[in-house]
Amino acid sequence: MKLSVYGIHAEIRHSPVLDPDFYPMHLFNEAFLKTATKPIGIAVERAGGEMAVCRTFIHGTAELAEADRYFIRRLVKTLLWMKGGYKVYCDNEEMFHYLHDTAFCDGGEQDFDYHYFTNIFEKPFEVLFAETLPEAKDSPKPMGGHLEGCRIGFDAGGSDRKVSAVIDGETVYSEEVVWFPKTNPDPDYHYEGIVSALKSAAEHMPRVDAVGVSSAGVYIKDRTMSASLFLAVPKDLYDAKVKDIYIRAITDTFGKNIPFCVVNDGDVTALAGAMSLEDNNVLGIAMGTSEAGGYVDANGCITGWLNELAFVPVDANPAAMQDEWSLDIGCGVKYFSQDGVIKLAPRAGIMLDSSLSPAEKLKVVQGLMEDGDERAAKVYESLGCYLAHTLALYYDLYAFKHVLLLGRVMSGKGGDLLLETCKTVLAEDYPVLNEKIHLALPDEKFRRVGQSAAAASLPEA
Repeated sequence: MKLSVYGIHAEIRHSPVLDPDFYPMHLFNEAFLKTATKPIGIAVERAGGEMAVCRTFIHGTAELAEADRYFIRRLVKTLLWMKGGYKVYCDNEEMFHYLHDTAFCDGGEQDFDYHYFTNIFEKPFEVLFAETLPEAKDSPKPMGGHLEGCRIGFDAGGSDRKVSAVIDGETVYSEEVVWFPKTNPDPDYHYEGIVSALKSAAEHMPRVDAVGVSSAGVYIKDRTMSASLFLAVPKDLYDAKVKDIYIRAITDTFGKNIPFCVVNDGDVTALAGAMSLEDNNVLGIAMGTSEAGGYVDANGCITGWLNELAFVPVDANPAAMQDEWSLDIGCGVKYFSQDGVIKLAPRAGIMLDSSLSPAEKLKVVQGLMEDGDERAAKVYESLGCYLAHTLALYYDLYAFKHVLLLGRVMSGKGGDLLLETCKTVLAEDYPVLNEKIHLALPDEKFRRVGQSAAAASLPEA
């Protein structure tokens, strides 16, 4: 089947049966670069002077000007959501003006990204022209795998919080408590819940040598810059009490000299996967309420990147579904989450009751799948096809060795069919990549490691 967008033509062998207009970003990029010969460089600066640098090509012609702008705009967005940043450098003057004046600016095409990254880095978002790009700089942190001593691991979820007491790598106590962080506007509720969990674990050890925290959201230097757990907290209270909530809870409980780390839960999931696989270079993808990502590099380090794959563009189709939060289209959240299932269900002829919650709608499709419904099977086959094409894109970004697939969408017969379809498409469309990577589901060893136990191993005591 032939695809064509912005004058960039590609052929796709396997299309999602319920989304034939899906134009995988990897195929678009590949086709674009076949005819692009004009060099261009982009750099994105993040906290601590870390720098992501990408040198690529555009066409620089009037006929493909729109394709050039689209390619660079999506490239910048991908770098921002993969690595984070508040300052973008471009060494092509014409493209600099486009990014500065039209794309990443107040009211621009990427208005949401402009304001989001201004907020989480607490610095004005800038697009700058640079004849010579800054040098690439990364500072991966050798977090995780530290098993010695008496450690606490805390995992903050949206419906429950988990804590583990770990002595020399063995979990001696674990606790799971239901709480309601997303709907509570009082940050003291969250603080008291965190402290209660820490104290509960501490009671089961002779001392506390280190504390590791796994929590959904964006964390920079252990500070909570953006997290859905605190969705109901007013901005003034968020700034005053939430940004440093884990730092305060840990140091108030154990003193200022206690080693601790606060890390995005996606990265901790990837760490738990690396510990269970006994290997590194692991990309974790969790398909649940949204799409969560995490990465442990080839040296076993957590990179400190955002890894917010939910907002990395995966589909170049101009008619792709819009995300209600960022108002952007074609991003992972609408393909690798319960939203992806809900999007495809009506196309398969499954009408979902509008009064149901998204989680309940997912359960309906899962139930049909368990009963052998062919319509539900088409949903999961389409998701598997999405995933195979998108893994080719993610490999361009991460060059991973293992992919760990988790989340509610991956459960049951639907998850099995999704994985089977993904493997088939990889083998037939991307045989070289298929030989390089290993797809894994959580096993019993992974479950024994657990999120909170893996979090306990984060800090070096």
